[in-house]
Amino acid sequence: MTLSAGRPMMANVAQVEVVVAHHERATLRVGDVFLKIDADQTRTDVEVEAMARAPVPTPQVLWRRPPVLALAAVAGTALGRLGEPSAASAAAWTATGAAVRMLHDAPLPPWPGRSPDELASQLDGECRWLIANRVLPADLVMRNRRIAGAALRPWTPVFTHGDLQIAHVFVDGDEVTGMLDWSEAGRGDALFDLATLTLGHRERLGDVLAGYGTAVDLDVIGAWWSLRSLLAIRWLVEHGFDPASPGCEIDVLRSAGTPLTGQ
Repeated sequence: MTLSAGRPMMANVAQVEVVVAHHERATLRVGDVFLKIDADQTRTDVEVEAMARAPVPTPQVLWRRPPVLALAAVAGTALGRLGEPSAASAAAWTATGAAVRMLHDAPLPPWPGRSPDELASQLDGECRWLIANRVLPADLVMRNRRIAGAALRPWTPVFTHGDLQIAHVFVDGDEVTGMLDWSEAGRGDALFDLATLTLGHRERLGDVLAGYGTAVDLDVIGAWWSLRSLLAIRWLVEHGFDPASPGCEIDVLRSAGTPLTGQ
């Protein structure tokens, strides 16, 4: 211990880094430990249980004292960030596709996911909000609502991550070292995970599908891109994020319907 201006100071203590913070939850990093603070402990219950069941690399749970969950850092770096080019190799994206397939082949978790009817009702509400508040032009909203309809069909449920954005996948070289943030895991459509992973990075879809190892309906992937973006925009705006940043959700909506060629 050292003294500074009459106050005790701990030597060699790691700094606290705020990873993300808003009124629902916050994530802090202290050295190699992540502290997740969530106002809704149901989400934390799902996260802990999903990580225990998932057959893919996940962070180690160090301890849990509600409302705090402590997780060990995983090796490597994020696969990428929405709105930025990914520096990860094609092999890393392919390995991610293989890991996603392993998850989807695992036994279903016991809790349900959202049904197509529930999603359709939520989607219609968000579209009305986007138009009424002039967040987006009505023609752009309605064009994407029509495209999104292709995702709202019956599907065979699989074990889905539920929020598999590229910032939640860590790789070290060409190896997947961890999938993070499982609070939305449950039974869902396999193509939703694949679409979330490649949102804003359609050029990487071919690499992901090479690892996933089975043919998928590309039109449904594109439909999920539109649907996820439409659902996300109000939440992003209300929590201080900018969906209009280059390469992010509004750009995804503007490019919707562009043929997926060469995948």
